Amino acid sequence: MTITHQRPTEVLELISRDLRALLIKDVRKDWPDLTDEMGERGVNQMAAFLAASTVTDSPLTPSLRVDLFWHRFLQRTVPYVAFSRSLGVDYIHHVPDDEAGSDPEEGRAAMAATTAAIVAAGFEVDAEFWPGMGAADCSQCHAGCTDSPVNK
Repeated sequence: MTITHQRPTEVLELISRDLRALLIKDVRKDWPDLTDEMGERGVNQMAAFLAASTVTDSPLTPSLRVDLFWHRFLQRTVPYVAFSRSLGVDYIHHVPDDEAGSDPEEGRAAMAATTAAIVAAGFEVDAEFWPGMGAADCSQCHAGCTDSPVNK
């Protein structure tokens, strides 16, 4: 697999200012008190999560906050597919795990593995978006969904 944008700053720049504004507006439908600043950070964490998922064979699991941004990005299929392809994969699939429960130990392990992969890919982890690292409120520590790029 060829990754065309390896540096984190290049990956973050793949999401235009206008698209960022739309994603933040979309996420506000579920998170009404989301500030613009927190929204920018959320877009960055989602982009870091998706980029990290393209350079590891292990499934990564988003936090609930990151998943909010991912769901909204998935609904904007044209820029989402373009983003995936810019990362060197055809499409990063959202794969719900219908068998997953809310096992706190499993959730902590999934979040630790995911944040480690994000750091290994060269991105910073924003603790407010990841349970166990900061202030991210989480009613279930393991959302039960993972990434799955087609071209891994």
